[in-house]
Amino acid sequence: MLSEKKTFRDFYFPKVSEKEWKDYRWHYKNSIKDLDTLNTFLKIEPQTFFKLKKNENSLRLSITPYYLSLINPKNDEDPVRKQCVPSPLEFEDGDGSCDPLGEKENMPIPGVIHKYPDRVLFLVTNSCPVYCRHCFRRGEWEKKDEVITPFKLKTMIDYVKAKHSVREVIISGGDPLFLSDFLLEFILKELRKISHLDLIRIASRVPVVLPQRITKNAASIFKKYSTLWFATHFNHPKEITEESQKCVETLLESKVSVLNQTVLLKGVNDDPKTIEELFRKLLKIGVKPYYLFQCDPAKGVSHFRTSVFKGIEIMEYLRGRVSGIAQPTFALDTEGGGKVPLLPNYVLSYTENSIIVRNYEGKVFEYKNPSQEKESKAPILPFEDKIKRGK
Repeated sequence: MLSEKKTFRDFYFPKVSEKEWKDYRWHYKNSIKDLDTLNTFLKIEPQTFFKLKKNENSLRLSITPYYLSLINPKNDEDPVRKQCVPSPLEFEDGDGSCDPLGEKENMPIPGVIHKYPDRVLFLVTNSCPVYCRHCFRRGEWEKKDEVITPFKLKTMIDYVKAKHSVREVIISGGDPLFLSDFLLEFILKELRKISHLDLIRIASRVPVVLPQRITKNAASIFKKYSTLWFATHFNHPKEITEESQKCVETLLESKVSVLNQTVLLKGVNDDPKTIEELFRKLLKIGVKPYYLFQCDPAKGVSHFRTSVFKGIEIMEYLRGRVSGIAQPTFALDTEGGGKVPLLPNYVLSYTENSIIVRNYEGKVFEYKNPSQEKESKAPILPFEDKIKRGK
């Protein structure tokens, strides 16, 4: 992989030094933001290029040279390519919502999503180093690039101060690492002053698409306001490189705990062995697989969506094959109602006194329930009977 990236640099950026390549600001400045430039790198099929050009005014595009270097230009089905290179399918499918998770109805003030009683999410920018084609916040792409203003940020922080039930703030966007170190530290500093906050989480894809962004200065800021949780977004084993591994090491050395949220994507990772390889590699670099998400029904992403049963199949495959530490929660996000975890059905039947279960190999076992005299003797109904009886 390293030799491939050197070849990429030598061919497309022959005058770029190693120092420049390691500078995230160089990648920002040289990100590919239009179809004509992208076509010089990947040679998009003419008919596809023509269809995309027709929709160029509504097309949001940005790919860092680093992330572009991971693509095999000879493979139209490359899993990295599919995640960042636009497809005409985005404009041909009219299904989906601009707000599939109902975030606007859970936004008490601009920039704050308050869906769960104990946590809120801060939207601090709508900009990203790379615009993922499966993004559920694609509706925000129509707006101009925005970074949070000090006045708006003060209003958001004041909201958290007044809500003593809030124990966690998730800093998201866009990508919050698109902010300057100064503004990022200001946010962390002000949040750390709130006594009833237990957790601060940063949701960012920079370890995947621009690992150079985690500089020594950024790491020192994180360490100053630790303990922090960092949720990133690896979707395919190919995204785990020497650079991304170094980025994660820097985060871990800064007392930051790193989690991963994978989205199940058709044609990218909807295969049990691909997910197994991804999760094994994540554990090796110190990242805990946290969620496997069903792809949300956002407008323009229907071609990425798999059946929910595909995710359940993958979860069943993982059980018994990889460490329990590598077992994520498979979940779908409802419109305005939050996340719902889904599991394979390991319970075959049950009564008050025992439960019949199967393991990952399909073997059946009976587990005796301990007697509880004070508990209700009412029989436990199967889920299907509860539905029929309107429970």
